[in-house]
Amino acid sequence: MALYEHVFLARQDLAQAQVDALAETATKIVTDGGGKVTKTETWGLRSLAYRIAKNRKAHYVMLELDAPGTVVAELERQTQINEDVIRYMTVRVDAAEAGPSVMMRKQERDRERRADRESRDGGRDGGRESGFSRDGRDGGRDGGRESGFSRDGRDGGRDGGAPRPPRREREEEAA
Repeated sequence: MALYEHVFLARQDLAQAQVDALAETATKIVTDGGGKVTKTETWGLRSLAYRIAKNRKAHYVMLELDAPGTVVAELERQTQINEDVIRYMTVRVDAAEAGPSVMMRKQERDRERRADRESRDGGRDGGRESGFSRDGRDGGRDGGRESGFSRDGRDGGRDGGAPRPPRREREEEAA
């Protein structure tokens, strides 16, 4: 029997229990056909690179299979029929990956980094409650200046806040 990795994306509005049920259904299809599922990984709800069928996020699930080609064909057929699955991909691999997949290792590494950052900084805002720094500036992108004004005091072409005349009057003045 050949080794395969089967990854499918489930709709974002499904509960985690429903996603687990989809994985269990896929496992049942494989085992009924004479194959076996060596590993099941749920990668969680992740953002998509682009919208797929009005979904911006999807639940990712990966199954490592040891099954004949006919079983994989049946699994793909059943996956294609299911309305809760947005996309799927089955890839034949030469050897099964030992330990967690790259995606699971990345999630662990991200969690460790986040925990280190929070313990070092005292949280996201550095222990301060407000968005202002100690010297009174708001820390925005304008570098502490009032927004809309340049460094030399000019107001970016505005004439002190006076309202602009309606378009028709401006066109008449130009003519």
